[in-house]
Amino acid sequence: MRLISTLLVLAVAADVRAQEVKRDIPYVEKGHERQVLDVYFPKDAKNLPVVFWIHGGGWQAGDKKDVQHKPKVFTEKGFVFVSINYRLLPAVDMGTIIRDVAKALRWTHDHIAEYGGDPKRIFVMGHSAGAQLAALICIDDRYLKAEKLSLDIIKGCVPVDGDTYDVPAIIATAEARWKAHGLPPAKFGHREKFGNDPVKHKDFSAVTHVAKGKGIPPFLLLYVAGHPDVTAQARRLGNVMKEAGLPVTLFGARETTHNKLNADLGLPDDPATKALFTFLDNALKQK
Repeated sequence: MRLISTLLVLAVAADVRAQEVKRDIPYVEKGHERQVLDVYFPKDAKNLPVVFWIHGGGWQAGDKKDVQHKPKVFTEKGFVFVSINYRLLPAVDMGTIIRDVAKALRWTHDHIAEYGGDPKRIFVMGHSAGAQLAALICIDDRYLKAEKLSLDIIKGCVPVDGDTYDVPAIIATAEARWKAHGLPPAKFGHREKFGNDPVKHKDFSAVTHVAKGKGIPPFLLLYVAGHPDVTAQARRLGNVMKEAGLPVTLFGARETTHNKLNADLGLPDDPATKALFTFLDNALKQK
């Protein structure tokens, strides 16, 4: 029994050593305390594809530590995993948040080789609010151009259960629902979060900027099939991309919820995880 226990301890220790992590790396020199990221990487990593993860939380909350078992799963699969923080509403506006994401992606491109990652094979992913940010940064190339980057560095994009790829549509849907049910409007809803300006609502919508010839990467849109808003938004973005002749796959996960879909990513036998790794495998085969 003592020998078995010793072997188990050694096995666990070896597993821990296999994944290394560097936390709270500033991606802006002398920046805000939230302009930091964590890098998880396999020991002796070299030239591995990179997952760039953007947390959710309604653009008002959340943290880069909220990654469940994703770092372990991805590093075991041969990826370097980056999880970022960004400044939050209402301290900053939506444009500032998106620019923070672009700056974190710039740092990742410039420095990820130091951790064994390939700067030309980055997959951008995010959940909820992070899904909106992921989709927009991978479609509206102005943010990366401001950082002297192009969409060519992004190998694929996986927004997870976002409801704001078309901001005017979700505002109209939510407000119609309040009126129909005689409910008071949200004090800080999508209209206010995105600037309370119809022009900004459209500009912060990924669907607005879809066009062929920009280098937009392949997309996998994961969403809760039983939720009408995220289903409609995924289909809306998917249809716009298909009309532009761009590669996009939609996967509606059943018998799950907004938070569970995110938490289960990486678990064995999880259907959305299988769809995710099929997407990644196919994307990595493309030159």
